[in-house]
Amino acid sequence: MNRIVVAGGGLAAARVCEQLRAKGHDGELLVLCAEPHPPYDRPPLTKAALLEERDTTLRTDFELLEADLRLGVAATGLAPDRDVVQTAEGEIPFSTLVIATGSAPVPLPGSGPQHVVRTAQDAAHLRAGLRPGAHVVLAGASWIGGEVATAALRLGCRVTCVEPGPAPLATALGDEVGALFLPWWSDVDLRLEVGVTEVTATGVRLGDGSHLTADVVVAGIGVRPQTDWLSGSGVEVDRGVVVDEHLRTTRPGAYAVGDVAARWSVRWNRRLRVEHWDDARTGPDVAAAVILGGDAGPEPLPVHDPVPYFWSDQFGHKIQYVGQHGAEDAVVIRGRGSAKWGAAWLAPDGTLNAHLSIDQPKQMIHARAAIDAGAKPDPGSLADPDAAL
Repeated sequence: MNRIVVAGGGLAAARVCEQLRAKGHDGELLVLCAEPHPPYDRPPLTKAALLEERDTTLRTDFELLEADLRLGVAATGLAPDRDVVQTAEGEIPFSTLVIATGSAPVPLPGSGPQHVVRTAQDAAHLRAGLRPGAHVVLAGASWIGGEVATAALRLGCRVTCVEPGPAPLATALGDEVGALFLPWWSDVDLRLEVGVTEVTATGVRLGDGSHLTADVVVAGIGVRPQTDWLSGSGVEVDRGVVVDEHLRTTRPGAYAVGDVAARWSVRWNRRLRVEHWDDARTGPDVAAAVILGGDAGPEPLPVHDPVPYFWSDQFGHKIQYVGQHGAEDAVVIRGRGSAKWGAAWLAPDGTLNAHLSIDQPKQMIHARAAIDAGAKPDPGSLADPDAAL
């Protein structure tokens, strides 16, 4: 049998199929897509798709690829001693397995009604509630929180955001950088350093004991990789499916791509789980090459270790972040006080590890190239946004 089974129905799964066929796989190709829709693009779901209905279906032609796309069929288990994926429709044998089941939003505690945004159906349900005058309460001044707040304000809603940290995006970017986003949130009732303890029938209860009445409650407090179905399978899971730099899991013949994968980064000498579109787009190229190339031949296996990149559109601005910073890195604010400011994170040895750009796509491109090259820019000049990286 020469059957590759792809468990998952997002961008990573679609790209795996495209890359496998492009690289010469002529055997069976079967895709287990838990949703009833063909794979689609997710980033617009918290942006344009909240303002109006959008079809974000990917252009992948599964019929042309001769891929058996099973809609509404989720992987529910993986046998530990046999190469079969378990589903509600029965067992599906494979010779190679690609795990691309992605992540799921973390819900807020409590039994009251709440929204998350991960699927097209989630976005449609939330869009229906964003009526002019509606009071929307967001939990988390996060990337998702900022995008949902932007859409809700444009649609005439009244928006309150509850954030446990001292500033928007402080968890992701640190307190100093997060504080620079505060002016963007001027039209939002932003409640800092307090969290939601319970979603009630009429709103949310906060950590200080107060209660906010809401028409719409949205959770934007993070996601978890969808790995429960792998329990007892022999695939190691540690905050994601553990893979090496070639995207191989600890189980022979099984690979993982996208934001379900906790991959080893040679560049940063640590394990990363990158929850962003660009990683799901690029990882399948390496996975397909490793699957079809195996360990044979004199050429080394390809490595998936790009400089991470993501973007967010909120409050009329485009935020672009490249790289990966850590707690030990020093941050330098670039162009402080200007509309197009930025930030750079330097490792203790001066290496540029990460860069944030506001409305400056060219600067982002230069920063990504500099990080890839291991550049050590002059920290004294970095405050100037036009200084070379």
